Amino acid sequence: MKSMVIGGILLVVVLMLGTYVIAGDAFQTDDYINMLTMVGAFAIIAITVATALKYINQIKNDTAGGELADENWDGIGEYKNAIPSGWGIIFIGSIIWMFWYFFFGYPTNQFSQVGQYNEEVLGYNEKFKEQFANPNEDTLKAMGESVFLVQCAPCHGVDAMGINGKAQDLTKRISKEAVAHAITNGSKNFTSEYPAGMPAGLLSDPKAIDEVATYVAGGLKGTAPASFASCTACHGANGEGMPKVAPNLKAYSDELVATVLTNGKKGHIGVMPSFKGRLNETQEKALATYIRSIKGE
Repeated sequence: MKSMVIGGILLVVVLMLGTYVIAGDAFQTDDYINMLTMVGAFAIIAITVATALKYINQIKNDTAGGELADENWDGIGEYKNAIPSGWGIIFIGSIIWMFWYFFFGYPTNQFSQVGQYNEEVLGYNEKFKEQFANPNEDTLKAMGESVFLVQCAPCHGVDAMGINGKAQDLTKRISKEAVAHAITNGSKNFTSEYPAGMPAGLLSDPKAIDEVATYVAGGLKGTAPASFASCTACHGANGEGMPKVAPNLKAYSDELVATVLTNGKKGHIGVMPSFKGRLNETQEKALATYIRSIKGE
């Protein structure tokens, strides 16, 4: 036992020294919280080692005793001993502490920095909404450019051309590959604005898919191929879409941009994450206005 105590003391000293070397600068400041944290770390080390030594000694030297229960399993019996009083006190104390911490210790019903931040954000959003209640086209475009450069440019590029195919080229309404992908795989992730979605496999003939994709990507100019009739039931003969049914194939409408920002988008290039909650309605409208103003080479 003596050697165990000596070893335990040495272990405590080594652990404390290691803790001090790693985080000892806490004692070199006037911040009492850091000092209390370091003292708490030393206390935890000492208590942990002492407890471990205590139970190791019990395992080595103590013998079981008491009244055996009637049941046994393959000859292995079980004593009817009460739980250790210390364990019981700690268990009950932990439950009491939990209720104290939940209702009084932690500010669930008191001041909260997170709550204060959320209140301030809501207040600023209201001021923003009042200030830009009726923005003109130029204001929306300028605001949209700022939003685009912060939120969209990292993937789509500052010129909005998709960084060599890594993201959608926003200078074009839609690419031929994107149209072909949607026809083949469908599109079901715009349920908030277009609940029906677009089913997969409306066209199966590769030639028909190529003709429709070329026609739509080209801005629906010229004579529509016969296969485009499969699209007009939802997108309309002019391709300008229908509210709550299908989006506009000619331009980035406010509704489509807002829907993509809310739901994200899975297409032939990859997956665009959802930006839900990061922009308000005015910013979404401004972003759509700016994107429509971008002209490719």
